Amino acid sequence: MALRHAVLAALLDGEYSGYQLAKAFDVGVANFWHALPQQLYAELTKLEKEGLVAGRQVVQETRPNKRLFQVTRAGLAELEQFAAASSKPSFIRDDLLVKVQAADRIGTGPVIEQLEERAAVAQAKVELFGKLLRQMRGDADEEEFLLRGERIGPYLTCLRGLAFEQDNRDWCLRIAAVLRKRQSTPAER
Repeated sequence: MALRHAVLAALLDGEYSGYQLAKAFDVGVANFWHALPQQLYAELTKLEKEGLVAGRQVVQETRPNKRLFQVTRAGLAELEQFAAASSKPSFIRDDLLVKVQAADRIGTGPVIEQLEERAAVAQAKVELFGKLLRQMRGDADEEEFLLRGERIGPYLTCLRGLAFEQDNRDWCLRIAAVLRKRQSTPAER
């Protein structure tokens, strides 16, 4: 997947400025694609040159002018083509896992601390995803929303983000507890 597809997918909900797109990425898309604001602005420029998004200038009296972007028919066709192509399996690339891999041979104190920090970050994301899911479905219960909701794509990706962060939190806490217990139990030789 290229950043272009993540940007096009994020723009499906309407017309966004680069700033609004960056905020939308932070909240929804960031659970499966990370991009810095400057990368998003550069990608919007490329997509507009290719005719996959259309931009328009909005004159503002008290603030600088802004550009709003929306997906064009060509952009939608690009997304449809992307959706039809096979997806490659994802993989984990995480420096904390390298530290855990080496835990038998290095001091585990800093690794335990980092695992607990990661668990706390994951817990904060769990709470954020829970809040976002409740906002998206409104008064509907989840099953009703999944069956009849107007646009469930963002909801489904948010569910994946929630499951990922819950698992990440639980794993980090478990491994921190294992390493802490090993610190206090003498090894048999």
